[in-house]
Amino acid sequence: MFITAGERSYLRVVFELILLALVVFALGSLLTNARQKKSAPKPVPAAARPAEDAPPEAAEPLMREYKGVRLGMTTEEARHKLGEPADKGDRQDFYLFSETESAQIFYDASHQVMAISVQYAGGGASAPTPKNVLGADVEPRPDGSVHRCVNYRRAGCWVSYSRTAGEHPLVTVSVQKDGP
Repeated sequence: MFITAGERSYLRVVFELILLALVVFALGSLLTNARQKKSAPKPVPAAARPAEDAPPEAAEPLMREYKGVRLGMTTEEARHKLGEPADKGDRQDFYLFSETESAQIFYDASHQVMAISVQYAGGGASAPTPKNVLGADVEPRPDGSVHRCVNYRRAGCWVSYSRTAGEHPLVTVSVQKDGP
């Protein structure tokens, strides 16, 4: 199956819209959380916190790589592991593995992997669970959505798991290096 340049552009636009929706959702959640915190001095339940440090016994994240690609790898090494990207760039590559699985690999100025973001459309069997990614179950919000971000300070990275609400959710799993 060949993907034409027009289809690639369309897929990129669709993916960017999905990513934009996730960012808007995350910002809305953060704003709602900030307003709730401001109006009520009670502690926020663990499932609603935007980020937390990993417990001491979990100093290393479960998700350290995706299809052999790890943080700190060079651009060439990552492309060798994943093949030719659907959309290639100096700072990011976009891969479309199937109708339900895609990934973005982000590179820093020294051309090393600084972040990996994987999207599973439809929440099918290929999408990992929060326990597979973070080492613990995450209680869903009332609408069925899930979000948890854990900072692994000793490992120098954070890992995020998000699932949208609905019958066909979008699951996004990301790992990113801390710092600049």
